[in-house]
This record gives sequence, C-alpha cells and structure tokens, in this order.
Amino acid sequence: MVSFLTKLKQCLSNSNSKNDKGFRLSVEMLITSMEQASREEPPAPHSEPMQKQLDQPSGDTSESRQSLQGWLNRFMRIKMTDGRILVGAFVCTDRDRNIILGSCDEYVNTPASNDKEEPRVLGLAMVPGQHILSIEIDDFER
Repeated sequence: MVSFLTKLKQCLSNSNSKNDKGFRLSVEMLITSMEQASREEPPAPHSEPMQKQLDQPSGDTSESRQSLQGWLNRFMRIKMTDGRILVGAFVCTDRDRNIILGSCDEYVNTPASNDKEEPRVLGLAMVPGQHILSIEIDDFER
C-alpha cells in the first residue's frame, strides 16, 4: 500500500492543472484516509470459522435454541393484539421476536369456535413481535 501511496502523491505533485481542484481535493482526501488506514493495526483473524461460532451455543441459550429448533416446521397458533389468529408452520424468528410462518392462514374468529369461518390464506407471513399476544404449538396435522 505504501508504494501505491507514494505513486499517488507523485502523480498529484506532477499535476499542475488548476482546472481540477475537485479532483485534487478528492485525491488528497484519499491519500489522507489511506495513510490513516495504514497506521492502524489490522483486525485479528477469527480463531474459528464464523459458522462454527454460530453453531456453538453460548451458555444459557443452548436450551432456548434447542426448543426453537424443535419447533421448526411445526404448526403454531399465534394470537395477535388486533384479535386475529394466525396458524402456520414455524420457519424462523429473530432478536426482535418477529416470526415467519409458512403456509399461514388467518382467522378473525378462533378456528375452534362453532362458527365455520373460512380462513384467509396468507402463505408466507411475517408476524411482528410487538403484536404477538400468545403462541401455541398446534398438535393437529394438516
């Protein structure tokens, strides 16, 4: 990188065109940032590949991770704050408690009620974590 910086500085000093003030300023800023970057220490390489680090549970999360993995592709019933109930296969979740359901159906009334309401088919649906009241694992198979 040092030889590149030296050559860049030489080109800048040899350029005497006053029409390229913007270009000269950009090159000077590039040289400054590259000099600062060359003074900083490079980040230490990871001791293990990133995938291995992700696969290894840390501390108390191993039990939680195992229960989440056990729920994969199982049907769950999610009650939402607006009264809707979503039934679908658990695909994934994130840190914000958002949940992705596959083959999802939406019910305005409970599916177990006496009224035979036709569900609205949603397919793949993202349920915002802030709107979830409760989650139940459905034992019935579709």
